[in-house]
Amino acid sequence: MATFTRIPDDERPSITVDPSAVISKIEDNTYGGFTEHMGRCIYGGIYDPGNPLSDENGFRTDVIDAFKELKVPVVRYPGGNFVATYHWLDGVGPKENRPPRPELAWIGTESNEFGTDEFLKWCEVVGTEPYFCLNFGTGTLDEALGWVEYCNSDRNSYYANLRRKNGREKPYNVKYWALGNECWGPWQVGQLTKEDYAKQAYQWAKALKLLDPSIELILCGETGHSSWDAYVIKECIKFDLHGLGGSTTASLVDMHSIHIYTASPDHNKNATAPRSAERAIQIAAGMIDVARIENGVPPSVRRQKICFDEWNVWDPVRAPGEEGAEEKYTLSDALAVAVWLNVFIRQSQHIGMATIAQSVNVISPLMTTKEGIVKQSTWWPLLLFSEFMRGSTIAVNVRSGEYLGDTEPAWIRGAIETPWLDVSAAINDGVVSLAVVNINDTKDFETELRGVSGKDVEVHSVNGTDVTVVNTESKQEVGITESKWDGEGLFTFPKHSLTILRWKL
Repeated sequence: MATFTRIPDDERPSITVDPSAVISKIEDNTYGGFTEHMGRCIYGGIYDPGNPLSDENGFRTDVIDAFKELKVPVVRYPGGNFVATYHWLDGVGPKENRPPRPELAWIGTESNEFGTDEFLKWCEVVGTEPYFCLNFGTGTLDEALGWVEYCNSDRNSYYANLRRKNGREKPYNVKYWALGNECWGPWQVGQLTKEDYAKQAYQWAKALKLLDPSIELILCGETGHSSWDAYVIKECIKFDLHGLGGSTTASLVDMHSIHIYTASPDHNKNATAPRSAERAIQIAAGMIDVARIENGVPPSVRRQKICFDEWNVWDPVRAPGEEGAEEKYTLSDALAVAVWLNVFIRQSQHIGMATIAQSVNVISPLMTTKEGIVKQSTWWPLLLFSEFMRGSTIAVNVRSGEYLGDTEPAWIRGAIETPWLDVSAAINDGVVSLAVVNINDTKDFETELRGVSGKDVEVHSVNGTDVTVVNTESKQEVGITESKWDGEGLFTFPKHSLTILRWKL
């Protein structure tokens, strides 16, 4: 949590950190990933048989190493828009018997060479948990129940036995399941009204929890600040003992998902755009509280959190989805990603999961070539946050100037502040980490830091020569620099930079 006091731009800013004011736990799943059958994310991304860099399973080992470096705790699959015409049975069993199918989300052909068992095996190699999205477009409840049974059941039953026949004796125990993807969108095959979606989601949730009460179900939201979100939250966040086997501490719905992408060719608009996601989280969290109050959900039932399972900087004009959405990210985009991550830390009391869309090649910080990988500008803030911004959020106050120009979206102005210094703070095992994004592309800020008790402060910084630079195969313009600070006097946050300061209490 951060409070903000606006001061004139020509006054000296200050940041006050209070390590004793622990706000809430930062869920490890905040640093989740997302792989969709889109562009080169699966084929040529995580799965590239025949490439010298791939293992005996066809998995790219350099990509596996990158996921391990990021400590990705959970990965969403198989979509995304792709899932609305995906039938999981097409992707299991002998590969020579798997049928190619028309793929309608991104207008292609899906070979089904890579499917459920391949993805779950890849997750085990990486050391991450799977998060599956159910087909609410052309799929059926029977199909969804079969998928859960295939993945999780140890019974002597049809789909559990099919899994055994396909070479996997023990269950995979897939914990997280999404009740559809962007079902509200006019681009969706099988678009639903909020009324039809809420009715279907609630009935599916009841059946799925009866089959496997251990799973966690994620409701399909929109932006977190829409009438769709308000309606489906009100209709689906209830307490139903009939669907829970008599449990008084569980719920049919465990999280509510929201999706937002941000982008602007104007740097200031680009870097402040993630503040819209912060307000969206706050609004959606309030809607959840209203639903629990009005629907009489007992306090013993765990409060539902937000699953921000698609977020990133994405300009569909610059990187069209139907052409594979291969963004070339600038330093400005890296700073926007750092602000996104600050948002998640500040709002950790409401965030149960966040999965960047996507993890390889498609609007991704990680790009593969035949010879290796390119770590784009946005990789570096993600790496620093995943490494250091864990544990618990702590209170921080920021006094600084504020960007007061137009925003993207326009409604940010008047709904939430847009300071030049965007800040979050965390404590983990007695070490404080302070993340500061100076979004100003022309001005360094000499800043007074209060609450820094260490004399040997680590300094980790992401920067470049200007906000337009990008990383390529031949040249890395954006990366991490490391240094030390004695904790005395003022600290200067350079223009267009992310800085993480770390000290032991």
